[in-house]
Amino acid sequence: MHHPAFAGLEFLDTAILALDPHARIVYHNPSAESLFALREPLELPVEACFGPASAIVQAVRAAQAGHMSITEHELLVPSAHGDMYISLDVLPIESPAAGWLLEIRRIDQQRRIVNEERVQAQQQANRELIRNLAHEIKNPLGGIRGAAQLLAHELPDPQLKEYTQVIVEEVQRLQGLLDRLLTPHRLPQLKELNIHEVLERVRSLVLAETPNGLAVRRDYDTSLPTLIADREQLIQSVLNIVRNAIQAMSGIGEVVLRTRIARQVTLNRQRFPLALKVEIIDNGPGIPEALRDTLFYPLVSGRPGGTGIGLHLAHTFVVQHHGTIEFDSRPGYTCFTILLPLNAWRNEANN
Repeated sequence: MHHPAFAGLEFLDTAILALDPHARIVYHNPSAESLFALREPLELPVEACFGPASAIVQAVRAAQAGHMSITEHELLVPSAHGDMYISLDVLPIESPAAGWLLEIRRIDQQRRIVNEERVQAQQQANRELIRNLAHEIKNPLGGIRGAAQLLAHELPDPQLKEYTQVIVEEVQRLQGLLDRLLTPHRLPQLKELNIHEVLERVRSLVLAETPNGLAVRRDYDTSLPTLIADREQLIQSVLNIVRNAIQAMSGIGEVVLRTRIARQVTLNRQRFPLALKVEIIDNGPGIPEALRDTLFYPLVSGRPGGTGIGLHLAHTFVVQHHGTIEFDSRPGYTCFTILLPLNAWRNEANN
């Protein structure tokens, strides 16, 4: 369906539908036409296209009732090619031609689950390896530090004492690295919190660390419910991702912190009616292709001098909260998406 007001949407791979204020379809791009076998006429009611009980129709009605945007994940809907999982964004727009825009992306559910399980199995193996290795290294490091300190007391030459001080400082640095590797094995300390308190804490920290050239923009859904979670672990997770973005941008650019609600989400083969979505978006150079498959592994870094611990810890903490963390990246745009199920730990916190 061609429409001059939406000409720029013709070539998108995602399915796009525009609705008038009465939820009648006034435009669909070729991707939507192929996915849902849409045809003329114009101004077809959205219920007539998808059925009144459709999750798509329910999302549209909820967005209209609340006068807000809605994002849904892993909705099961019928299509021209059989039942499929989709993600859906319903967005209000200011246009004489339409009042609402729908963006629909098909999800290969089985491939996503298999990949998620593969990554988690690999991460678990990595954590056990790192934990055992860290414990083996910590004991001799303590001996080296103690010997260097004793030697410093026996040496009369101040210059020789400087050498022993180098040994002590390097041992302390390695011990700090090992402590960070062992940190994920602390069980989460669960409390009720507002996710925006976490994000505001991160925002204030990174702005203090990078005073010039950095903008951190908020895009919050302030109606989000509270979350049962470990405040410090969530702060550390988001902070590590934001710091990684700032380092990639060399401290100059924009970071967007966005929160939304997600409905009917499957995480780790569990179905949750509600989840909290946090997006951390930057306009930096993007993640190098060579790092994408191993980005969350420990000791993997694309930065000279980097330890590769930050994103590994972020992933570990999010998984401990029964959530997932994924990313989409290209030059000029990188988005890390954290999904945390709501109420997943509420019973545990109350016991």
